Amino acid sequence: MPSLYLHRFSFAFTVVTFLSLSLPFRLSAQYSSFNFTEATVDSIQAAFRSRSLTSAQLVRYYLSVIQNLNPHLRAVIEVNPDAVTQAAKADLERERHPNNRNRLHGIPILLKDIIGTADKLNTTAGSFALLGSVVSRDSGVVRRLRKVGAVILGKASMSEWAHFRSETAPNGWCARSGQGINPYVASATPCGSSSGSAIATAANLVTVTLGTETDGSILCPAAANSVVGIKPTVGLTSRSMVIPISPRQDTIGPICRTVRDAVYVLDAIVGYDVYDSKATKEAAKYIPKGGYRRFLNFDGLRSKRIGILREGFFNFSKNSVQAKVFEQHFSLMRKNGAMLIDNLQIVNTSVILDYNQSGEELATVAEFKVALNNYLSQLTSSPVRSLSDVISFNEKHKKEEKIQEYGQLIFLASESTNGINSKVRNAISNMARLSSKGIETLMKEKQLDAIVTPDATVSSILGIGGYPGISVPAGYDKKGVPFGITFGGLKGYEPRLIEIAYAFEQATKVRKPPSFKGQFQIISDL
Repeated sequence: MPSLYLHRFSFAFTVVTFLSLSLPFRLSAQYSSFNFTEATVDSIQAAFRSRSLTSAQLVRYYLSVIQNLNPHLRAVIEVNPDAVTQAAKADLERERHPNNRNRLHGIPILLKDIIGTADKLNTTAGSFALLGSVVSRDSGVVRRLRKVGAVILGKASMSEWAHFRSETAPNGWCARSGQGINPYVASATPCGSSSGSAIATAANLVTVTLGTETDGSILCPAAANSVVGIKPTVGLTSRSMVIPISPRQDTIGPICRTVRDAVYVLDAIVGYDVYDSKATKEAAKYIPKGGYRRFLNFDGLRSKRIGILREGFFNFSKNSVQAKVFEQHFSLMRKNGAMLIDNLQIVNTSVILDYNQSGEELATVAEFKVALNNYLSQLTSSPVRSLSDVISFNEKHKKEEKIQEYGQLIFLASESTNGINSKVRNAISNMARLSSKGIETLMKEKQLDAIVTPDATVSSILGIGGYPGISVPAGYDKKGVPFGITFGGLKGYEPRLIEIAYAFEQATKVRKPPSFKGQFQIISDL
C-alpha cells in the first residue's frame, strides 16, 4: 500500500505498518471529556465552545485512527500534511471570533480522490497515471469548504476512475490504495465508486466526507456501509476541477453518519460557480432561502406522499430480513403521518435500468473522453494530457494498474469515439424522454413528494435525469451486512427529501458503528 504521505512526484511503494488497536483508545482517554465514537458536527462544536476539545486535537485523533485502521480498511489514499496546521488556524480564529456560528468551522473532512485541491494533496481518481498532476485551482466545492473554515483532512480512496475504466474491476479497488474493505463484513462489497468516503465515515476515521455520483456512486456505498449519502440535483454543487465522467450526470454530495451532518455539508457546498456556470446557474433556483438546515424536522414524514416502487426493486424473498424490515419501516412511516402509495411503476423501468437500451452507456462513453480531455487541459502540470495518454500509461504500467486482470475496455471504447455526434445526441434525447414519461409523469400524476426503493436500485432513474436522492441506513442482514433505503425525487426536491430522510432516521435509529468482527489481521497487498 502506498504511504499516506506519498510525495506528489513519487512513484514508489512503501509499507505501512499495521499498528496496535490501542492507539485511538489511548488518545480517547487523553480527551476523556469527549466521546469520539460516532461524533457529530454538533457534538464537536459543543466541545469546541466548552474548550474541552480543539480542532487540532480532533485532527490528531483522526490521523491516529487512520494510521491504525487504514492499512486494513484502505479508505484513505493520502492525508493532508497541512491538516494540523489548518486545524490550529481554525482554533486561533475561534479564539479571536468566539461567536463564529458556521457548523463546519474546524471540522475535518475527507474528499473523494476525484475532487481537486490546490495544495500538497494529489488528485488522481485512484490511478497512478495522474500522480504528480497539479490542479490550477481548488475545485468549486473545496473553495466553499475552505471559506467556512473546514479542515481538509485528506483524500479518500475510490473505485479507480469512478469505476469507468473497466467493468471487471471490483468495487472499491484502485491502484493507489488497493481494495477498500467494508468495515461491517470484510467479504461484503463496499460498493462504489465513492467507497473510501463511505468506509471512512462508517468506521469513524473522520467526521464528514464528500463523494461524487454519476449513477449510484454516492447512494450505493452509503447503503453498503450504513451511512447517509445525499446525491444532489445536478448543478446544485459545482463540478469545477472535479475529474469528470459526464457533465450531464455528475454531481458532488456529502456522505456522513447522520442526515443532519450531511445537510450541514450540503449547505456549505451548494451555489453558483463561474467555472461551472451553466449548470450551477440553472440549479441555483432550487436552493431555498435560509438553506437546507430548516428542513431537519422530526415531524417531516407527516402528510408526505411517498410512492413505493415494488416491482423490480423490492424483490426479496418473503421470509428474508430485508422483506420484514422494509415492511416494518413502511408501517412506521404510516404511523408518523406519511401517505404511502404502494405498487407504483415507472414506465419503461426495465429500459432505464439497462445502460445499453436507455442510451446511458453510449452517451457517457462519448462524454467521458470530451470531459476528461478538457479537465486534463486545465491542469498546471500533468504526466498525461489526454485519455489516449492515460491508456498508454496503463499499458506501460500494467502491473501497478492491474491491466491484465481488469483491462481498460471502457477507456478504449471512449477513446474510439469522436465527440458528441448524432447517435450520442439521440441517446441523450432518449434518456430525457424516458425521464419525462417515467419518473416525472408518475410523481406529478400521483402528487408524490418522493419515491422509495431499497439500497441504490433507483440510481439509474435518478442518474439519467439529474434528479436527487438520499440514502439512509435501513438495516443489517443475517450476516451483519448493511442495507439502505433511498428516497428520490424530482429536481429541486431536496427540502422534501431531507424532511422525509431526517424524520425516518430519527424514528428508526438504525445505524450502529461497525464492530470490525474478525477483520483485524495483517493482510497482503491487494
